[in-house]
Amino acid sequence: MALAEKHYPLIEAAQIGDPAALDRLLQVCQPDIRRYAQRNCLMSDVDDAVQETLIILSRRVQSLRVLVAFSSWLFTIVRRECRRLERHVFGIDHYDEQEAEHWLAARSVDLLRLDLVRALESLPPHYREIILLRDFEELSIHELAQQLALTSAAAKSRLHRARQLMREYLLEE
Repeated sequence: MALAEKHYPLIEAAQIGDPAALDRLLQVCQPDIRRYAQRNCLMSDVDDAVQETLIILSRRVQSLRVLVAFSSWLFTIVRRECRRLERHVFGIDHYDEQEAEHWLAARSVDLLRLDLVRALESLPPHYREIILLRDFEELSIHELAQQLALTSAAAKSRLHRARQLMREYLLEE
């Protein structure tokens, strides 16, 4: 899916609201999204994952800050949609993505900041630390593991649990 640099002007035009550029970007990305979804989704979910990914891309392309991150950003969206659809099929979705989206849309930026601060403060210190290092200091998993004297697997596990606790706190309010 590595979109060549030749597509960067198209992405930039879509980011500033050019509807023709956005339409063309969606057309250019769709085959790559489909191939990735076919490898990562249940076969019955491929079309839904592609459609949802294209919708998310069209709505959020303006929030992308770094053009070179476009491909990995898009991969992440497809992967998340595949997982969301799979959780739904197997009935293990503890937190509905639509509920989370609704929760975010219903809050002002200032209220979100306060909610995030409260959620962070509610975490045990070792979970708070790993969230701050990863999401605010932007350390890699390897750097986290080194700084906290953990294995990479333990750092990933702790980060996952910390994010899970944050989500529980935020969505249960």
